[in-house]
Amino acid sequence: MNSLRTFYAALGIEFTEEQHGDGPVHYAGRLGDVVFEIYPLSEDGPVADATTRLGFSVENMTKVVAALQTLGVAVVSPPQSTEWGCRAVVRDPDGRAVELYQR
Repeated sequence: MNSLRTFYAALGIEFTEEQHGDGPVHYAGRLGDVVFEIYPLSEDGPVADATTRLGFSVENMTKVVAALQTLGVAVVSPPQSTEWGCRAVVRDPDGRAVELYQR
């Protein structure tokens, strides 16, 4: 779970540690009005769903991709110019594709 927090923090999300009642300790961060939470996977449960694809807008693609590469993150598609802006695709530590855009 810490590797996920570090990964998403490199995208600019600031997390706080939370726990609600007897629930698991997890991390929560805000993206505008959206709350983004990272919960631990149970040790006897299924693996993370790697078919989910997330997308984030970033302010500085070069800086973000460089920070992710220092963490050992796999770059699936390096930054390239598209009609919607600069786009890159990376994989988070659980294997999810994460699409990054800089407009």
